[in-house]
Amino acid sequence: MKLVNIGFGSMVAAGRLLAIVAPDSAPIKRVIQEARDRGMLIDASYGRKTKAVLLMDTDHVILSAIPTETLYARWMDRPEEERKEEES
Repeated sequence: MKLVNIGFGSMVAAGRLLAIVAPDSAPIKRVIQEARDRGMLIDASYGRKTKAVLLMDTDHVILSAIPTETLYARWMDRPEEERKEEES
């Protein structure tokens, strides 16, 4: 089972991850609030600003302080140096 580091020593199972999205839009903010109300929200941002929202196949919603692009690179198992070269 492959694990993805989502910051501060927290890991999630890569096979359970459905999407990594930015937390800025109103629909995602509603998803976060609904997950909080149902008790399915996991805040792994450790008090920092949320930069990514992970949607899991278990219906859990996980908040992370790591940017979406970085998490995507980790999820796809690509070194960050390689990703930065492509962006240039």
